[in-house]
Amino acid sequence: MGTSRPPLDTDAPLGEQLAAIIGHLPPDKLSLGELLDVFGDEGLLLLTTLLTLVFLIPVSIPGVSTVFGAVILLIGISRLIGRPLWLPGKLRDRALPAARLRPGLTRGLVWVRRLERISRPHRLRGFAEGRFPDLFNNLAFILAALLLMMPFGFIPFSNTLPGLALLFYALGLLQRDGGAVVLGHLANIATIIYFGILIGGGGFAAHELFQRFVG
Repeated sequence: MGTSRPPLDTDAPLGEQLAAIIGHLPPDKLSLGELLDVFGDEGLLLLTTLLTLVFLIPVSIPGVSTVFGAVILLIGISRLIGRPLWLPGKLRDRALPAARLRPGLTRGLVWVRRLERISRPHRLRGFAEGRFPDLFNNLAFILAALLLMMPFGFIPFSNTLPGLALLFYALGLLQRDGGAVVLGHLANIATIIYFGILIGGGGFAAHELFQRFVG
């Protein structure tokens, strides 16, 4: 069963718009293509915000980071090259477990509403407006999507940090809030540092195990 575009009040706070969309999700399953149809090309940043919500809670849904990360990556590329979003057929037709997503999306809304209270449109405009900031921010957006897709989903915070970065970017670009964009950059840096520690620690542990076996 498909889902229809809910009657959105574009002047309403972001949290209310997302809550209306979540409330209109079908009770069982929907496809990524159907979800995209709800937003349209003009609402891709709003879609990004929705897709990041499930990564802001401790319980992860297996396989979601790769699929949602791929969609967000393509959104970033479409923004970078200034073209409408294109999804491969297999990705458009990918079924999503709406019944499992709804609780995670609803809990993730808490973060959006908190961020809305501290976000200020057109704050630090030099970080959110202009040709070079647009280029840099879109590249950083793509980097965050790639970090979200890294195979560390079973490790705590490995999805949360890049998810937060993408949420900050989406909110900052929607409201032209340079402060939120800067927080997105900081979350990206924190993700890279965290992944570096994980990779370095894993390599050290593997080296120690190897030494014990051959020693």
